[in-house]
Amino acid sequence: MSARSHQRAGMPGQAAPAKYSEPMTPAESNDAPGNGEGKGTSVIVNAIAVLRSFSAEEPLLGVTDIAGRVGLHKSTVSRILATLEQENLVERDVDSRRFRLGLGMIAMAGPLLAELEERRAAYSVLRELAERTGETSALMVWNGVESMCVEQIPSHHEIKHTTPLGARYRDAMSSSVQVFLAQEPEQRIRELLQSGSIAYPGLDDLSLDAYLTRLKEDNERGWAVNYGESSIDEVGIAAPVRDHRGGVVAAVLISAPRFRVSRDRLQILGEACSAAAQKVTARLGGPAVR
Repeated sequence: MSARSHQRAGMPGQAAPAKYSEPMTPAESNDAPGNGEGKGTSVIVNAIAVLRSFSAEEPLLGVTDIAGRVGLHKSTVSRILATLEQENLVERDVDSRRFRLGLGMIAMAGPLLAELEERRAAYSVLRELAERTGETSALMVWNGVESMCVEQIPSHHEIKHTTPLGARYRDAMSSSVQVFLAQEPEQRIRELLQSGSIAYPGLDDLSLDAYLTRLKEDNERGWAVNYGESSIDEVGIAAPVRDHRGGVVAAVLISAPRFRVSRDRLQILGEACSAAAQKVTARLGGPAVR
C-alpha cells in the first residue's frame, strides 16, 4: 500500500512535564544540574522524535509543525534541527526554508540495508514480479508493531501506487500488517488492536473476532488482501516470506490502483505474489508450501 493511505507511526513516549508556572518539555525538565545522564538520554529521545516526525506524505516540515507533533518548545526543536543539519541528517528546502530528511540518513541506513539478507534475496524476485504484473512490488519487514518497507520496484505505469523506502504501516487492514499479525499469538493480536498500537477504527468485540477469523483465512490462502479498505482507490496484496527456521521474516507486497484490479485479476495478483514470496523463501532456505 502507498504511504499516504496508512497511518504514520507514532512518536516515542514522552515523560510528563514538571508542574511549573510554564510547563517544561521532557528535554528541559532534565536540564537541572546533577542530572547529566538523564539529560543526555532525553536529548537523544527528542532528536529521534524529531526525525520520526517526517514522513513520505509530509517530507517538508517547519519548526512549528515539528514542535506541535513532538510536544517540545520551538526553541528546543530549533536547537535539535541545527545539530541534525550539521550532521546532514536534515536539510533546509531553499524555497520554503522548511526542513526535510538529509542524505546523511541514507549513509546511516546503508550498512543495515546492505546486510539485510532478506533484501538481497528478494531484489531480483521483486523486479521480476513488477515486470510480470505491471504493478509496484515491495519487500516489508516487521518490528513487532509496524510493517516497514526496505525495498521497492515501482510500476512502469504512469498511474501507480508506491511504497517508499522506510514507510511504516500500523493499519490493521494493510495487507502486509495482516501477514505479520497472522503469525502472532491470538492474545498478542488482541493486545495490539485493543491498545491502539495497530489502528482499527471502531473496533469492538464482534469486529475483533471477525478480524481474527480473517487472519486465519489469510494463512490458509497464503496471501492477504486490502481491497480499498484503507484507501478506496488502492489495492494491496501481501504474502509471507519464511527463513530456514520456518518463521515469517518478511512479506512480499504488490500495490496497485483499484481501477486496474478486478476481482478476477485480484486472484491472479495474489497467486503471483504468493509465488514470488515462495521464491524468496527458497533462497533463504525456507520450507516449500505443500
